[in-house]
Amino acid sequence: MKFLTAGESHGPQLTAIIEGIPSGFTISIDKINRILKKRQGGYGRGRRMEIESDQVTILSGVRFGKTTGAPVTLAIENKDYSHWKKIMSIYSEDENNERRVSKPRPGHADLNGGLKYNLKDLRDVLERSSARETAIRVAVGALARQLLEPFQIHFLSHVINIGGITADSYLELELTSLEEMKNQIEESEVRCISPHKSAEMIKVIDRAKTNGDTVGGIVEVVVTGIPVGLGSHVHWDRKLDGRLGQAILSIQAFKGVEIGIGFDAANRFGSEVHDEIVYSKERGFYRVTNRAGGIEGGMSTGEPIVVRGIMKPIPTLYKPLYSVDIDTKEPFQASIERSDACAVPAASIVAENVIAFEIANHFFEKFSGDSYQEIKGQFEIFQSQVKEY
Repeated sequence: MKFLTAGESHGPQLTAIIEGIPSGFTISIDKINRILKKRQGGYGRGRRMEIESDQVTILSGVRFGKTTGAPVTLAIENKDYSHWKKIMSIYSEDENNERRVSKPRPGHADLNGGLKYNLKDLRDVLERSSARETAIRVAVGALARQLLEPFQIHFLSHVINIGGITADSYLELELTSLEEMKNQIEESEVRCISPHKSAEMIKVIDRAKTNGDTVGGIVEVVVTGIPVGLGSHVHWDRKLDGRLGQAILSIQAFKGVEIGIGFDAANRFGSEVHDEIVYSKERGFYRVTNRAGGIEGGMSTGEPIVVRGIMKPIPTLYKPLYSVDIDTKEPFQASIERSDACAVPAASIVAENVIAFEIANHFFEKFSGDSYQEIKGQFEIFQSQVKEY
């Protein structure tokens, strides 16, 4: 599968076209919209979330609730566009400088994009580079994960760090079920499983907001029900961990990625890093631990996949940093666009769904076909092969 997105932060809508979805899969618009709503939540969000209430429209590729095999088009209306029609107009006769941006903001794409594309109004850069674009990517991931539901593959995300306040990773938690974990996460304003840590994280966000500052953190995505063998050891561009890493780092403001115990592996001996393999007739081959995060040699092991992404503090500050005006070349305080004090909880939803698309993509590379029935047949044959190995 592949997809293309289009649209600006204050344009009419965000659009995605997804190619390669097999026929016969059931799609629920309500499920996509529920996930979109989660992306807009979380403690520390700004005023934009009070304006938008994202709802997806499916314009092609689904009929009577099932995929047809044709490209699927998704669209999300930008309700704020009603206030920006003149400023974001496509017609030359409407051109005006009312909201022209000449002061690039540190930490943003503004200056690099202006220099690269020779744009004298940096709004042409910031409108597309905005994290608003993640709304349509979440919609794509929310659809992709529905393709995996018949195969009992499930996703969750949570926040394990905001501003240095750290909660337990999935690998450290002792929970009876994934559903229990989901329930506890949803009860937290910052999507943290620990009520005590949640309260501390909220205090950090409040302190940053009072100071006109912002704060970043770490999110974790967990995928369960993954069959062994997604990805490949054969070529660099087919390695599952490589593509999951790229997906995480493609999210605006994400600067690092870990799989399993991640960077902590550098602090341990090999005996404390690698997962011993055991066998039972009931489970087949499995690992005693899951420090590898469900991936070895570029392929899934069958254990839960655990991926973390590191998000920097949002660079739009209400006590702006200094920059240089591209017109006058004089120092200036960077211009302020409406922003959040912290978007880490929302970013966990983004991470969860960009990972969902990549997992679905690898799944359909392994179990290829044009229809649900064809893919289901291949999946069942492979599961039997693994069981009898």
